[in-house]
Amino acid sequence: MMKSTLNKNPREMLIFALDVGKGIEEAMTWVKRLRDHLEIFKVGKESYTRYGPCIVQKIRESGKKVFLDLKFHDIPNTVAGAAVGALEQGVYMFNVHALGGREMMEKTVAAVSRAAQETALPPPIILAVTVLTSLHDGDLKQMGFNCSASELTLRLARLAKDSGVSGVVASAHDIANIRRACGNDFIIVTPGIREAMSANDDQKRISTVRDAIKAGTDYIVVGRPIRQAADPVQMVEEIVSEITEGLAMRQRVV
Repeated sequence: MMKSTLNKNPREMLIFALDVGKGIEEAMTWVKRLRDHLEIFKVGKESYTRYGPCIVQKIRESGKKVFLDLKFHDIPNTVAGAAVGALEQGVYMFNVHALGGREMMEKTVAAVSRAAQETALPPPIILAVTVLTSLHDGDLKQMGFNCSASELTLRLARLAKDSGVSGVVASAHDIANIRRACGNDFIIVTPGIREAMSANDDQKRISTVRDAIKAGTDYIVVGRPIRQAADPVQMVEEIVSEITEGLAMRQRVV
């Protein structure tokens, strides 16, 4: 099992999804409220469309890291160019869609590596999105896939690793298979975190914090359970405690 993850500060493993607010100042109130309790804030399509690079800059100025969750999916040169833009904004990690194919991912990795050397900027973690946690087997069948979500996830994870990306975004249900196929140094980020049987939204393949951490994920992404909590800070602290417990459970099976 990954020593680097087992020894990591649990607060560094929690990513808060910052798709909130009707103005950038309202969004930043969440950063101010939670910045002493976690390290990484996810800027997705909602926030980035509203606030642009400014939200990334403000989060970084607050001393925190940014996961730019725009899921780039286009022709290889276009994605590579967008990826260099993400590097220049100083993000800690960003993602592309694995379904964009090997050439797209390889060119992205190469472009970011080259630009990082030329600018002396730290290269970000590059993640490939496998199968969205809002999709299940039936959804994939409707789209023409003749395999399960788990099978497709594993195929895409292997393709991503072969393409040189740092890791994948994948459901907790697929962590064990990805670890066996791609090794312990391959980074896994897991969304769809909910309490058992509590999801009442568009997430279908969900997991609890403890189960995802015990299974071997490196990071979990949590949004609505924190945003909708009566006391968001207390909820973050509870999640951090659950991460700690999950790490202890993982340690016992190493």
